[in-house]
Amino acid sequence: MARADLPLDELVAYRPDVTRPDDFDAFWARTLNEARGHDLAVRVEEVDTPYRTVTVRDVSFAGFGGDRIGAWFTVPRGEDGPLPAVVEFIGYNGGRDLPGESLRWASAGYAHLLVDTRGQGARWGGGGRTADPHGSGPATPGFMTRGIEHPDTYFYRRVFTDAVRAVEAVRTLPGVDPGRVAAQGGSQGGGITLAVAGLVPDLVAAMPDVPFLCHFARALDVCDKDPYAEITRYLAVHRPRVDDVLGTLSYFDGVNFARRASAPALFSVALMDLICPPSTVYAAYNHYAGATKDIEVYRYNDHEGGESYQRQAQIRWLDKLLGR
Repeated sequence: MARADLPLDELVAYRPDVTRPDDFDAFWARTLNEARGHDLAVRVEEVDTPYRTVTVRDVSFAGFGGDRIGAWFTVPRGEDGPLPAVVEFIGYNGGRDLPGESLRWASAGYAHLLVDTRGQGARWGGGGRTADPHGSGPATPGFMTRGIEHPDTYFYRRVFTDAVRAVEAVRTLPGVDPGRVAAQGGSQGGGITLAVAGLVPDLVAAMPDVPFLCHFARALDVCDKDPYAEITRYLAVHRPRVDDVLGTLSYFDGVNFARRASAPALFSVALMDLICPPSTVYAAYNHYAGATKDIEVYRYNDHEGGESYQRQAQIRWLDKLLGR
């Protein structure tokens, strides 16, 4: 495997101009205000698992359009709290899997909310269970071009709204310190994490790993792998729609959310990543507005990034940040 992007010394300084719509802030204020017109309606049910050191609950809440969004809420058994919480978002077309399959945050003494991605969960892992009841115009197979005709109908408008509502939901759960909520995720989950960091001003921390959904214009030029390639295939058919599609995507670009973010952040990047090119990650990192930020660099890894090394680095970093 060879590097197919900029050398590291250029990546470190890479801070491209990325189109930001004039009504970006107004668009997201309107979107979230509409979502908050629906009662959050958090529901919690105990779940039976074979795990003895944690308690797992099945949580659902009202996301975009009042649609029900599912999540697993896992806490250390016997801990009364209040505990800091980590809200985790999932990679492309994965789901929340079975209850108890993600134990690291609870094992480290955190409350953990693992959030399903609407409509996804049929490609890897143990599946997802949250529907996306909204339709779409003509689209490439996958999720990247669903509703791409307009920002109001684009798939990720719903996903990012669900993510903000997930943070609001976890703050209502028993044993959670609502003032100490962090967001974390890898790949698509990293892109969602950046959106949350830009839309939730009092987040305590953000941890985007090898984030997807950043600097779309460059990704479409240099990446020939899915999921970005879903968009290039769409544009190869819908030839006159390039400017319209890039206009829609600008409302969902992780770089534009990074510019709004203030929470301390720990990124990661893999320099041989063929799915989320490192220049797109550095574009978001170098535009990230939070005063405290760091990035773990995995020189010889593809999209898997740091895996267990990064997972432990996150726990240690967050522990230190919170003085635990």
